[in-house]
Amino acid sequence: MQVETIRPAGGRPAHIRHDDLISTKGVSVIMGTDQNRQLILRDIDLSVPKGSFVSLIGPSGCGKSTLLKVLAGLVVPSNGSVSIAGVSPGEAARKRMIGLVFQDANLLPWKNAVDNASMLLGIADKSMSRSALRARGQEMLELVGLGDAAHKRPNELSGGMRQRVAIARALALDPAVLLMDEPFGALDAITRDSMGQSLLEIWQRTGKTIVFVTHSIDEAIQLSRQVHVLGINPGRITQSLDIPLPYPRDASVTEVPEFVRLVLQLRTMLRSSHQPGGAT
Repeated sequence: MQVETIRPAGGRPAHIRHDDLISTKGVSVIMGTDQNRQLILRDIDLSVPKGSFVSLIGPSGCGKSTLLKVLAGLVVPSNGSVSIAGVSPGEAARKRMIGLVFQDANLLPWKNAVDNASMLLGIADKSMSRSALRARGQEMLELVGLGDAAHKRPNELSGGMRQRVAIARALALDPAVLLMDEPFGALDAITRDSMGQSLLEIWQRTGKTIVFVTHSIDEAIQLSRQVHVLGINPGRITQSLDIPLPYPRDASVTEVPEFVRLVLQLRTMLRSSHQPGGAT
């Protein structure tokens, strides 16, 4: 298979594809006071096609999580523009187009799984009855493979199960975009692999557009259609890599020569990205 390394995203794209659901142009983020201003992100150009699975990877402190918060409307960029399906992130969030999953599941300990799964939907839609909310929560728990655990509270669930509830909670809103910030980072290796497979199945069943932050090279390649590498000081997309491995992908994909070659290529990109202000 031919692997294509896309042009550095710091430069302007030649065109914007009509199927892009997420688009940023020249996004920069500056934080701090006038006396201590810090450039966190610089000139981010990012295009994510509808229905795609894209990963962001880079060294700690490169701004991956900040970029995800920009896409979610939680951080307003200092410069540049962001579009989610043609509207601002804030408008997209108000329209329930964005679902968020973080490393910590942040479940309410006094609520069971089905009530945790439907909690955000209940906040977003006050008109829904309790029975309708619970039906939606149950439906999403079934989707993530936790239908039998609906009445269990968080302290009765494993770490992987709690993350499944967090994913169900985000999906209950039926968002077009799922933004995931290292959702499996705190899990053990076996559970992490299992969660990755489950996420791929959910993605293929729902057709959601996923932007996924990870520190794992193998995870980024196994899950994604495309990986964007962020450099540090300031955070910027230095290189992007298409992943042409066919779906469905299970654990055996890590053994094929193309996967090994992609791992080596992405590792080389990451070493380059550790250089402050390095090659773009």
